[in-house]
Amino acid sequence: MTTTESPAEAPAPTGRARSGGNRLLRFILVRFLLIFPTILILVTMVFVLMRSIGDPITAALGGRLPADQLAQRIEEAGYNRPIWVQYFEYLGQIFTGNFGTSITDHQPVVDLLVRYGGATLELAFYALIVAFIVGIPLGMLAAYLRDRWPDAVLRVFAILCYATPVFFAGLLLKLVFAVGLGWLPVAGRASVRVELALSRVPNPTGIYLIDAAQTPNPGPVYADLLAHAVLPGIALGLLTAGVFLRLVRTNVIGTLSMDYVDAARSRGVREYRLVTAHAIKPALVPIITVIGLQIAMLLGGAVLTETTFEWQGLGFQLARYLTARDFVAVQGIVALLAVIVAVTNFVVDVIAALIDPRIRY
Repeated sequence: MTTTESPAEAPAPTGRARSGGNRLLRFILVRFLLIFPTILILVTMVFVLMRSIGDPITAALGGRLPADQLAQRIEEAGYNRPIWVQYFEYLGQIFTGNFGTSITDHQPVVDLLVRYGGATLELAFYALIVAFIVGIPLGMLAAYLRDRWPDAVLRVFAILCYATPVFFAGLLLKLVFAVGLGWLPVAGRASVRVELALSRVPNPTGIYLIDAAQTPNPGPVYADLLAHAVLPGIALGLLTAGVFLRLVRTNVIGTLSMDYVDAARSRGVREYRLVTAHAIKPALVPIITVIGLQIAMLLGGAVLTETTFEWQGLGFQLARYLTARDFVAVQGIVALLAVIVAVTNFVVDVIAALIDPRIRY
């Protein structure tokens, strides 16, 4: 008599696995809910600061319109109402996706994001590439040569990167590599020829790196785009590279003092191998966590970088509206950037929690 064995059932998830999954879901939910008070605080601060200088109509058009027309514009815009009424109306507009309309050229701020946001996103991407290429290898080298003279030089270099104003670094780069040596373009996102080719692309995204793939001959287009991106990418990227360098150095040195690294060292593993194989992976987790904070720094630095290199992005438009004293447009763009930073920090927190379970607790 033969007996048939029932197929083995998959083991039920352990209590620890279920607990870890619950903690992750709770962590994601809490971080998601924190987006809303963060945006509320940032938007409120922007509103209060903008209104502290008076109504936007007078700031932008005062002295250019007769008193009766100015008063009529203020009344039509509702800026003669109590400040708390304006505040709650502004919040209602924000949560429906209306970030206002500029006074000087009557452009909806959301349309400005669609038109110029791709340029700022592209610049931030270039800057992050520079930060990774410069900051992480030099941070590892500083940890490997810790307490020697190259380590001291690299630490000074990191401080200089972080402390040097972006516009000053941009001007120096332009003077040396564009004006002096003539190696790279002085300003702009692309040459006139490439701009014309990109304007003919069907369904453009505003991100030239994507749109260039739709051109008939993308090779020279990409070469032109990258040539224009080198100087602004370096100027903005060095700001974050200094942070990455010091962060990687500190975490690699801390990891090299762990027991499992001492055990590997006792087995004769070389110091270079310990840095590249054992210490770098734990040191990269704080890098991922700090990227969310660096996004805010990059967006702030983009204002000066885009102005210095005439890079037609949101930062360039923000500086233009500040010059025109169009505080409705300024308020809308800053509030929109605050939303982008809050959402980016949420995404980065989730990625860091997936990589390092300790963050969930």
